[in-house]
Amino acid sequence: MSTTGAARSLADQLRGWPDERLAALIEARPDLGVPAPQDSAQLAARLSTRPAVVRALDSLSLLELTVLEAALHAPGSLHDVVHAAPASVDAALARLLDLALLWGTPEDLRPVSVLAEVLASPQGPPVGEVPRLLEGLSGPARALLDHLDERDADGRFESVTEPVRELLDRRLLQLREDRRHVSVPWSVRVALRGGRSTREPVDVVPRVATSEQSQRIADRAAAGAAFELVRRTELLLDHWGSHPVGVLRAGGLGVRDLRAAATLLAVEPAEAGLVVETAAAAGLLAPGSADDVDPAWLPTEAYDAWLTQPVAQRWMTLARAWLANPRLTGLIGARDEADRPVNALTPELERPWLPPARREALTELVETEGVLAAGTGLPSLLDRLRWRAPRRPAGRERAVTWAVEEAAVIGLTGLGGPATYAAALLTDGDAAAGLEPLLPAAVDHVLIQADLTAVAPGPLEQELARAIALVADVESRGGATTYRFSDASVRRAFDAGWSSVEIKEFLSSSSRTPVPQALDYLVDDVSRRFGTLRVGGAEAFLRSDDETALTALVTDPGAAGLRLRRIAPTVVVSDVPLHVLLPRLRELGHAPVVEAADGTVRIARPDVFRSRTSRRRPAGAELARRAARTSAVVAALRSGDRIAASRPAGQRAALPGDILSLLRTAAEGGDRVWIGYVDHAGSRMERVVRPLRVDGGALLADDEGEQRSFAVQRISEARLLG
Repeated sequence: MSTTGAARSLADQLRGWPDERLAALIEARPDLGVPAPQDSAQLAARLSTRPAVVRALDSLSLLELTVLEAALHAPGSLHDVVHAAPASVDAALARLLDLALLWGTPEDLRPVSVLAEVLASPQGPPVGEVPRLLEGLSGPARALLDHLDERDADGRFESVTEPVRELLDRRLLQLREDRRHVSVPWSVRVALRGGRSTREPVDVVPRVATSEQSQRIADRAAAGAAFELVRRTELLLDHWGSHPVGVLRAGGLGVRDLRAAATLLAVEPAEAGLVVETAAAAGLLAPGSADDVDPAWLPTEAYDAWLTQPVAQRWMTLARAWLANPRLTGLIGARDEADRPVNALTPELERPWLPPARREALTELVETEGVLAAGTGLPSLLDRLRWRAPRRPAGRERAVTWAVEEAAVIGLTGLGGPATYAAALLTDGDAAAGLEPLLPAAVDHVLIQADLTAVAPGPLEQELARAIALVADVESRGGATTYRFSDASVRRAFDAGWSSVEIKEFLSSSSRTPVPQALDYLVDDVSRRFGTLRVGGAEAFLRSDDETALTALVTDPGAAGLRLRRIAPTVVVSDVPLHVLLPRLRELGHAPVVEAADGTVRIARPDVFRSRTSRRRPAGAELARRAARTSAVVAALRSGDRIAASRPAGQRAALPGDILSLLRTAAEGGDRVWIGYVDHAGSRMERVVRPLRVDGGALLADDEGEQRSFAVQRISEARLLG
């Protein structure tokens, strides 16, 4: 435990701290350094503000909160009052001193001035008097007191009943500020619990319920999920690159588009939302423009670079983005307060506290041996996290539940247990190196069968996978992916500019089995019909050297709505727009190509759109930036302290910030202060007071034995008298 000599005030103690300890304080409580305080006096003033104290309390464990409460009421007997091992109490006390929630020495502990009000824990009568006050207590009153003590909760009442009045009269209960709640004072609780502030030991961390599971099986399951995440991300962004989906006016993704994405990926909408959100967090998806009018969700330029990386590296990019993503994706698909659906990618999902909570939950999983037990594993994990930070909102427990579920989809856990490479991700290590051996090896071939299907016996190499997806449709996925060749899929390859020779060469070179004759016939048949019918804009015209094909089309009942009119043996015109005519002709079984104004064929390959990649800091840059900011804050504090030490003694504070710092310093040190004050009537007065607390823009001070409140904004000058 780091200690300093006796200090007159918290500011004095901070001045005596080494730079390393000051830097650790700023790292642990980053809100204190924004903006950088001018000197130690201003830092001490910030440490005494209610928001800063509340943030610090939210990070404390049950043990640390219990020690802090005991230090507030009985600083000289912590080891006797706190139900914990002495070593645990000392460790908790050391952290509270390092967080500057307490200051002074272990023999003379002093809490920051606003702490008692924030904890709202009344002292009550002396502990030695409580047994006498309990004597003669009526049955209903004692039952009420025991009930509140066992539940460690406040009581609320509509009217003061006789038992409540009896307990209030004996000071065994105390009214809260709202006059509608009562609480059991600290001294009464200690007396009821046999001299301890809690009934159970507070240094026993709840155990996570686990069951045995082979680590190899958990790793395999997690690696399979990781591979699926990469595959689904690529499938979705490839599709959206050629078929963009619109951005809602509120900035999110539409419900229909999310359902369509779920159908494309063959998953539930909630899981599709997670894939979408993770891709956006990784910088692979962002709003862009596909038609220079309406914004659309498009893959970014970084997506093309991401595609060239190995699968393990691509997964690590996604996993890191998910771990740092402050968006509560578990809410996607739920209803908000106005009974509207919560859309993916909407700005309302931001939760700044989510990344630390998610990281803490995964850290507990990684440090736990075995896998979460069925039924009891997750509740026990929540109990453990509740011990780690009992003051955090209960709503965060639901976020932890979602984080555990999402970790399985991301590929960090398998069958309830953490993967071996998950620890490296949590420590910003190379998790891809641990995942790489667990991934299936990429194969460079398919097995084409006589029923016009091709089986990929594993994950295909990237170039082969993209080529086979162009010429065939996926029929089923799993350990082996099945593709089916059809008229439409082969025509898609012709639309992309392939010739029949190129298609046949690709099939024969990529298949370990002979290309069946039926597939050759299919390619030849589509090639023979491809381009025999040409479409142009007149509004549109159709031209073909095959008069029979044109006659069949004009007389086809299915083409009645196309309003075709023959103007020559080989030419038909229509007033239907070209972008409507083309898909209708393909639905009728034809394979038209678009003819340009000069008579050349225009390939109908779909356009691929991209949005700009948002600017992102490289890995490790945030840590370096935080270290540099902390170093700058410490340097500013030291410089400000040197300037303050060179000021003439007794100099008055006249600026609002200086006055506030001086008043808070005096409140911490119990010093007297001279103030110049302007009252509500505009009259100026001078008072010598002893500040007790500065909070909410008001100074509560002892003014000649009477507590008075002064508006800080009306204090024009102040001087520390000691």
